[in-house]
Amino acid sequence: MLALPAFAASEAPISDRLSFPNAAGSQSTYRVGGGSIDLTGVFFKPLGAGGRSCGSCHRPAQGWTISADEVSARFEATKGLDPIFRSNDGSNCDHDIDTSTINDRRAAFRLLIERGLIRIVLRVPPNADFEVVRVENPYRCDDRAALSIYRRPLPATNLRFLSSVMWDSRGSSPQAGTRALRGPMDSTDLAFDLAHQALDAADVHAQVAAPLTAQQQQALVEFEMSLVTAQSLDHEAGSLNDAGAKGGPAVLAMDTTPAFFLGINDSKNGDPHGIKAENAFRLFDAWSKLPYGRVYTETPNFTDPQIRRRDQISRGQVLFNQKPFDIRDVSGLNDDLNLPSITGACGTCHNSPNVGNRSVAIEMNTGVADPSNSLGVGYLPRFTLRNTSTGEVRVTSDPARALITGRWKDTGKVKVPVLRGLASRAPYFHNGSARSLADVIEFYDRRFHIGFSAREKEDLLAFLEAL
Repeated sequence: MLALPAFAASEAPISDRLSFPNAAGSQSTYRVGGGSIDLTGVFFKPLGAGGRSCGSCHRPAQGWTISADEVSARFEATKGLDPIFRSNDGSNCDHDIDTSTINDRRAAFRLLIERGLIRIVLRVPPNADFEVVRVENPYRCDDRAALSIYRRPLPATNLRFLSSVMWDSRGSSPQAGTRALRGPMDSTDLAFDLAHQALDAADVHAQVAAPLTAQQQQALVEFEMSLVTAQSLDHEAGSLNDAGAKGGPAVLAMDTTPAFFLGINDSKNGDPHGIKAENAFRLFDAWSKLPYGRVYTETPNFTDPQIRRRDQISRGQVLFNQKPFDIRDVSGLNDDLNLPSITGACGTCHNSPNVGNRSVAIEMNTGVADPSNSLGVGYLPRFTLRNTSTGEVRVTSDPARALITGRWKDTGKVKVPVLRGLASRAPYFHNGSARSLADVIEFYDRRFHIGFSAREKEDLLAFLEAL
């Protein structure tokens, strides 16, 4: 049976690190449990005839996923011949495409180049309570039985904080042949799910001639589970663990990781301490000019640029934790709690302390896949679904969790992702609809009518870039 490498809070887990610059400063990755980060292991070795490795789509410098800018640069440097540019999943469609010239390849791989999207194919479950009545795919992958869905690769780091695997949690679902029970998982469950996911990824994405061996699966799981990544340096604020701050991957490895458990900071789903979800991040308290617990206040613009930036980051943290807004029409939250309106903050959903994902396996639909997404999803297909019992019709660019469970109520639901290391991996959301973190803020400001001021948006952006 697969198991995760042992870790205890008393250990000295950091012996090496990788650091890479980004627009906000730099991000770093540490290896939990000792030893250097091996960039020559099975994670980086070609697995199939196409030359792909896990590292083709999970790049250390891009927060262990891909960024659209880096993929675009890779395309130009290799004239579209890098192993990531393969028509089985990297192209807009897998038929009626031409890759004979560089311009043909640029057109064929446009979604990967511009949005960092990989195409996956999912079928409607045979017992589904809905049917697909129409597919409008601009790239001619319009099969109604096997749906082409376009999603961002999730980071292959900070995995110890996961409550489920994959955007739609299909890597932790009995419907996909993984976890036997739908519910909180322990470390053995997570190791099993990640090993199963590695097996599927090698088959579907790397197109291996033979399945991964048990030893290869074990090596991949152990490698991925040893990584913690976070922004470590801000251009103006300096080191993010300076002057009492707790940013960067060192604290994430030594303090946050051993303290984490599934259901933490979620009183309804496992944390007996009942910590407030609205106080999810406490990284930059030491930089705050206000006592903890005070509501957001616009402090003076300090003349020293470092003090000004640190104050801005700490104010953004207060906004994330405490800026109240009315949460409505979020499937997976309002309906499950039978509460049409919830007064919450960003940390209501991003509740895992100092990590930012959801600490229990709950998927939600905030409207990112809807045609009404204010950022625009016109580059994605439109699926028209019909409830077979009620006749109700919905249009979405990604049925998401519903393609795993077959349940109408799960349409558009995805999990809440880890937020550490954000600055390295644009674009954002599972469909790449937010090209920048400023776009993410704008989406939620419009979606929930929050009413951020211009300065509040700047402060929140500074905080997100510091994660």
